[in-house]
Amino acid sequence: MSGKDDKPHKPSTKLVEAGRKPEWTGAVVNPPVWRASTHLYANEAERVAALKSNADGEFFYGRRGAPTQWALAEALTKLEPGAHGTMLYPSGVAAITGALLSVLRSGDLLLVSDNSYEPTRNIARGLLKRLGIEHRFFDPCDIDAYREMFAEKPRAVWLESPGSLTMEMCDVPQFASIAREHDAVSLLDNTWASPLGFAALEHGCDISMMSLSKHVGGHSDLMMGSATAGECWYRRLRQTSQQLGQVVSPDDAALALRGLRTMEMRLERSAASALKIGQWLEGRDEVARVLCPMLPGDPGHAIWTRDFTGGCGLFSFILNRGDKDARARLVDNLELFGIGYSWGGYESLALPFDPKPMRDRIAWPPDGVDGDNRLGIRLSIGLEDPADLIADLEQGFAAMGGK
Repeated sequence: MSGKDDKPHKPSTKLVEAGRKPEWTGAVVNPPVWRASTHLYANEAERVAALKSNADGEFFYGRRGAPTQWALAEALTKLEPGAHGTMLYPSGVAAITGALLSVLRSGDLLLVSDNSYEPTRNIARGLLKRLGIEHRFFDPCDIDAYREMFAEKPRAVWLESPGSLTMEMCDVPQFASIAREHDAVSLLDNTWASPLGFAALEHGCDISMMSLSKHVGGHSDLMMGSATAGECWYRRLRQTSQQLGQVVSPDDAALALRGLRTMEMRLERSAASALKIGQWLEGRDEVARVLCPMLPGDPGHAIWTRDFTGGCGLFSFILNRGDKDARARLVDNLELFGIGYSWGGYESLALPFDPKPMRDRIAWPPDGVDGDNRLGIRLSIGLEDPADLIADLEQGFAAMGGK
């Protein structure tokens, strides 16, 4: 399904208009929820003709979707400049697995950014290894060491910028360019920024993946993932997804479509609040460092300013002192921040983390932070008033036993 628009609409307009073809919506605003396993044909000739095609927008069988899923896939494609199509998956991890299996085969080597989402690391160490696919982790901030790894002729590179939990930024255009020079495929987990904040394909990536459970859904009530690509890799994504039997619920697709329409406003609000809260945290004695590329003092800020057009409400900070019990008191005394996984919803979350066991190449704590200070907390800032969230954090610090 082509992502090219007849008119050069801005992203805000695309968010409203995309995926609303009259043949899918009829006389209503939103595509109805088409719940169907069996698609009926008017006659045998029509059924035989359908065997020759395999594209969204054409009925065949429920596993290939119907208008509700097609509308979401088309809308996501139109948001990604240079995209030809998007595949949907029942979770973000399913999207990661589907994308990697579309590219790799036994005997291949995968390079994985050392700050990647932990399930991505587990896929490399588990499923891919069992399939005879090797992996190497690399420091996303060391371009020279990364370049040297191509002597082993990797087939693909997995990038994440900023990184999960620890928020390191890598120079995605340069990393992707080096991969392309060596005939390797670049895949990016673009959940943090989404296409609204970072145009992955335009910056050299071949496949852009998102967990739609986060910003697109936006209300913490669905599980879904996506992978978007140009024509060549989209066809591979589609073939692999269908062979794996991947399909998403039309009800969840409808929820994702509804969330998509307001995603830009929610991202802008949560990012603005995150900046205020991050700047406040920088002045706290209890905080050793705030990890947020949107902040001017962050090591990745220059890359973020150069390549990104937006951010989100997800960032982390490192405690300046205290043990795990003190950190637990801080988190347990927060009233407006829930304790839970995921992020990108309308509600704020706080998640304690200790990344050292999840890192092979990146030192923790980062340079400039005392070695005794290694306890982190990740914040997902929602739509609450930032002043209320700051007051909530302040009482959490007081419960921790600090100033």
